[in-house]
Amino acid sequence: MTDRLSAQFDFLLEAEKLKSVYRATPLADNSRRENSAEHSWSLALYALILAEQAQPGVDVNRAIRMLLLHDLVEIDVGDVPIHSGNGAAHDAPAIQAAEAAAAARLFGLLPADQGAGLRALWEEFEANETPTARYAKSLDRVQPVLLNHAGGGGSWIEYDVTLPQLDDRIGTKIARGLPSVWERVRAIVAPWFAHRGGNA
Repeated sequence: MTDRLSAQFDFLLEAEKLKSVYRATPLADNSRRENSAEHSWSLALYALILAEQAQPGVDVNRAIRMLLLHDLVEIDVGDVPIHSGNGAAHDAPAIQAAEAAAAARLFGLLPADQGAGLRALWEEFEANETPTARYAKSLDRVQPVLLNHAGGGGSWIEYDVTLPQLDDRIGTKIARGLPSVWERVRAIVAPWFAHRGGNA
């Protein structure tokens, strides 16, 4: 029992490192960049509060667990902004391989049974095929959009993002799991893009 508890403590202390991984997205007050631990907590709250928007077949409690785990791999890999470069880097095979290796290391710190279960949950999120994973992935895309808008543009300005790019890189993914949420969010952010450059 002590060895099991020691392994769990080791994992939890390693997970603390997520607080030092900063993302491209600013906080809503634009005072600084959000860290990945804050992002994960925020998404768990989104999953709880927006549960009534979930499509049939979504297990909201499972989605919350996914979202608490989904970015732990950034301890090793760092945050890869979706708007960096041409937007393709985020889904590049090299990044996916690095994240899989990070998942193996991090979940491998836990007792084997617990680690395997949590890694399976992470893999389900990454595959984005179940209704629950689609719900969680959609929320993962919604939150930065709302933060960028609240912060006056945030990483959209840094990466010179246009509304068509947002639709393509983010909107299509949100709409897959939360179509009505994307419709509302797009209506909220479109005037910002129109005001900035007329590319609504």
